[in-house]
Amino acid sequence: MDKTEVILHVPDGYFVMERLMETGKIRQQRILYMGREQNLSKFISLVLRHKPQAAGIELDSHGWANVNGLIDGICKTGRSIDRDLLEKIVHTDEKHRYRFNSDGTKIRASQGHSIPADVELQEAEPPEYLYHGTSEKAAAHIILEGVKPMGRLYVHLSKDTKTAQKVGKRHGKPVVFRVSAGRMYQSGISFFISENGVWLCGHVPAEFLERVIS
Repeated sequence: MDKTEVILHVPDGYFVMERLMETGKIRQQRILYMGREQNLSKFISLVLRHKPQAAGIELDSHGWANVNGLIDGICKTGRSIDRDLLEKIVHTDEKHRYRFNSDGTKIRASQGHSIPADVELQEAEPPEYLYHGTSEKAAAHIILEGVKPMGRLYVHLSKDTKTAQKVGKRHGKPVVFRVSAGRMYQSGISFFISENGVWLCGHVPAEFLERVIS
């Protein structure tokens, strides 16, 4: 019978599962380990973008939450967080998903909302091309109907193919579409850029899409 041993490698965030096979060979499998801070960040994203009631709080019309109220609400769910940890999560998030207001009393998500929130996006002229990462499964539908927000307020677009591929991998085998953003803008379609540098628009019609990576 196979024997399995699990070893935790905290520095790089992976479990390594070693299985001794009947043949005598050792098979290794790397499994992503989600630590406490990553779990908290995902929950904060849920609360500030989609479901504030999960922490028993309310957002104002611009998506802001009271910082002390958020901390108290998270703690009441059985999770442990304080001001220092919240600031660490905000300031170390590689995608800069969250930001504090000028006096640090409020916090909001920069974009990605599925609930009404006017996060004061700035309309801007996009570059000639942007990119959208998705899955192979969704690609056939996108070719016919374009890219829709799918429950969010806006379609999210990437500045380069590398970022778009990372997005696509979250959903399966990645496919990347090149978006003729310049032509869209010239046709009268509005674009916005979020505080953390994500390009947004309401919908990408199919005629502005070209499949470039699959």
